[in-house]
Amino acid sequence: MGQLLPKQVKELSEPGVYQDGRGLILRVAKTGAKRWIFRFSFRGQRYDVGLGGYPAVSLKQARLEADRRRLKIAEGTPELPGRRSPAAQSPAAGPDLFETLARQYITTHGASWSHDHHRQWVSSMERYVFPVLGRRPVAEIDTDLVLQVLRPIWDKIEVTAARIRNRIESVLDAAQALGFREGANPARWRGHLDKLLPRHDRNVTHHPAAPAESCPSVLHRLDSLDGPAARAAELLILTSLRNAEVREARWAEFDFDARRWTIPAERMKRDKEHIVPLTNRMLEVLEQQKGQHDTWVFPNARGKKPLPGNAIGRALRKIKLEGAVPHGFRSTFRTWAAETTSHPREICEKALAHRIGSKTEAAYNRGPLLEKRRALMSDWETFLAMPELPGSEDVASGVLQDACRTPSVI
Repeated sequence: MGQLLPKQVKELSEPGVYQDGRGLILRVAKTGAKRWIFRFSFRGQRYDVGLGGYPAVSLKQARLEADRRRLKIAEGTPELPGRRSPAAQSPAAGPDLFETLARQYITTHGASWSHDHHRQWVSSMERYVFPVLGRRPVAEIDTDLVLQVLRPIWDKIEVTAARIRNRIESVLDAAQALGFREGANPARWRGHLDKLLPRHDRNVTHHPAAPAESCPSVLHRLDSLDGPAARAAELLILTSLRNAEVREARWAEFDFDARRWTIPAERMKRDKEHIVPLTNRMLEVLEQQKGQHDTWVFPNARGKKPLPGNAIGRALRKIKLEGAVPHGFRSTFRTWAAETTSHPREICEKALAHRIGSKTEAAYNRGPLLEKRRALMSDWETFLAMPELPGSEDVASGVLQDACRTPSVI
């Protein structure tokens, strides 16, 4: 027999948690909202499952539902949070539930997000947030529940955890604007969670980069290697593109008559199409790859997919380029362009597919600046073709310059 009485449930108004027994709990929020929770353990993991709000779900109905779930647990097939049927995930389950409002928030704002940002939002919510907060009315979400999400991941995946906190805060702000909750946001950082969670180290992580004077030697030694990974490494240095943008190149993206490489938006970090002016040396590298695969410029060993993510790095290690990583050559190029050429800043930034200035400035400068960038990349190619400088091989073997280190956001 449960501990709660129907009259007692009806009259309860003091915020808190009231036990009916055997895992059935009535949670009364500060707003006076009442919600049934079924708490249970399965394979060493504790779960809290929402059974609905009172009075829509009576004490008798909550007990019957708890009994049904206990039977499923005994059979070894419990209904775990985050593993609900499609019907249970329907917004009809409650317009005030966190998951309903979170998906509504994603739909509302997602049109202006990049593909990666949208994917990360959905993935982080489904993996870390919905199992704890998804089936709870937003009016009941408090600091303790937010910490249940954040504490297990705060020191393990720092950047992701910080973003998840911000995303929870955004959803709860939207819920308040819609009138589903009142009071301070329990996911806010300043003056609240910053007192309960350790602050992350904000030091910027840098990608090690070889100094520019070592690059002619690097290209010379890469030329002595066979295989698509070495060719991909050469093209990466010549174009200053990102690792995946080179590795996943498709033949359909190239217009050899116009000497252009058009990388579609879905393959770019900022989800914006990028055009690369092809120089003579770039065309020579591509010529060596023709005939190896109908789709991929740099196929893997089985010929079914492009090279794996670590292939270019392995090619650099084969020539004993220690410490520097493929992404670092973007910084090498940018430092060389700034210190040794007179090419305008916006041309150099455009070559790296960076956003130029503010959104307003970018709106007035929509052109690809292709011919000016072609001149810049030709100058870079000429520099890379210079005779090796004395001692450059030693530099390329691992002596890195701090001035050529680059923030990981490039």
